[in-house]
Amino acid sequence: MLEEQFKVRFYETDALGHVNNTVVPMWIETGRLPIFEFFGEMSPKTKSLIVARLEVDFARPIYFGSNVTVKTFVQRLGGSSFDIGTEIWQKGELCAKGKTVLVYFDFEQQGSVTLSDELRQRLNELQHPEHPIDA
Repeated sequence: MLEEQFKVRFYETDALGHVNNTVVPMWIETGRLPIFEFFGEMSPKTKSLIVARLEVDFARPIYFGSNVTVKTFVQRLGGSSFDIGTEIWQKGELCAKGKTVLVYFDFEQQGSVTLSDELRQRLNELQHPEHPIDA
């Protein structure tokens, strides 16, 4: 599992005094960036990861003044796609969670690419300690 701290910035809040809902997907995206390194050099002219789906569930407001912890982990491994789970915590409370479906994609062939055994092994190492990966 990956874990990263983010400082909540004042401009991320809205008129109600909590973090705007549009900020959470950006934290989710930033939290999963280290996973892209597993795939080496990626380019829209060769192979890359594409987002096929993004879900966000909001459990409680996130406020300015306290950092958030973004926990990122692999939930499911498919043939050419995998699911990334994300939890966003503030002051010991789960505030939001998300799921992103990523597909390994070949732009030249315009189709998905099977995940190699090496990639599957590296992704498997990022499972949540309390939630095993669905295969």
